[in-house]
Amino acid sequence: MTPTVLLIGTLDTKGPETAYLRDRVRAYGCDVLVLDSGILGEAVGITADFTREAVAEAAGSHIEALRNAGTRGKAVEEMLKGVRSIALDLCAQGKIHGAASLGGAEGAILAAAAMKSLPVGFPKLIVSPLASGFRKFGPFIGSKDVTVMHSVVDILGLNDISRAIFDNTAAAIAGMAKAYEARGPLKVATERPAIAATMLGNTTRPLMRARPKIEALGYDFVIFHANGVGGAAMEELIPQGAFAAVLDYTLSEIAGFIAGGFHNAGATRLDAAAKAGIPQLIVPGCLDFIVFGAKHEVPSQYRDRPTYYHNPEFTLVRLTPEEQLAATRMLVDKLNSATGPVTLLVPLGGGSVMDIDGGAFWNVELNERVHDIFKTTLKPDIRYVECAAHINDNAFADVTVEELKRLLS
Repeated sequence: MTPTVLLIGTLDTKGPETAYLRDRVRAYGCDVLVLDSGILGEAVGITADFTREAVAEAAGSHIEALRNAGTRGKAVEEMLKGVRSIALDLCAQGKIHGAASLGGAEGAILAAAAMKSLPVGFPKLIVSPLASGFRKFGPFIGSKDVTVMHSVVDILGLNDISRAIFDNTAAAIAGMAKAYEARGPLKVATERPAIAATMLGNTTRPLMRARPKIEALGYDFVIFHANGVGGAAMEELIPQGAFAAVLDYTLSEIAGFIAGGFHNAGATRLDAAAKAGIPQLIVPGCLDFIVFGAKHEVPSQYRDRPTYYHNPEFTLVRLTPEEQLAATRMLVDKLNSATGPVTLLVPLGGGSVMDIDGGAFWNVELNERVHDIFKTTLKPDIRYVECAAHINDNAFADVTVEELKRLLS
């Protein structure tokens, strides 16, 4: 079977460029379907397989209604529903094996609506002048594996620079589509069950120690970076049956939701495992700080707090006692809602690199108040275990593995 790539573009402004990309993808041995996500004008220099009229209808609207929507934003908001619907339908039917887009601001956002909805492992590539290191990639990527390429020049016209970039785009998406067509969609838990875990640089060492021990038990060990996106990605994969259990070792995303900063995975963090009923081993690691950029980028209202210089790009800021207690109560509420077995394993020697005797975030009285909340408000059927070690100690990592074995048995 010849792999097929879906090209998404606003063909009234990016028609010739998309046509060039289409021809280059074909030259690399793939079939191509073209979707027109434009709203105002007509396609220029290319004929779409899915016209803008068809896309608007897939959104439950009509192109003329979108053109008269009153604001451009409202029209785009409706159009992206159609883009998403068609892309998901083609993927579900196995008719496409990759998706790519050349887009400016509007075109990239329209394409991203589809990309962020397509499954993990399905090839996705967005080329845009917005995709530089000076922009946040969240609007393009969400929590999915979208590849983002900086176009360097704006996407208007063909020249030596743009052709070189578009040639790379075609080669990349064609290669990925061929690999995907040969491999097929992601299959979860087909041979070895998997255990999901959360980690930061703060907790890397113990999880490195635990990983081979857990893999020796017959499990894959899938680790997510608890940076506000990793935890959200884990939450999306749990309902798909990807994991037999969760080792939630790093809860900085709960702290971020309560107090701000970069590591905020939203209000639904910890919900998926609770609803799925899979075993959860919870370690309240990194529940004491939030994360900002370089030291001079820390907002003024946080600068009188204890901080930790993590690296030149990230500064860790201590939660106030009120914030940490609120994060603790949120964690307890999440665990109490679980429909499956839960163990809470608490490191009495501290839960982060700085939460240690003599460290910048060490607060014995506050830690005791946190432990009291755990002991007095957790449901009786939740196993509560204290360990007289720091979260990064080898002894604590070994206890973690033993508790995980107990929970799985």
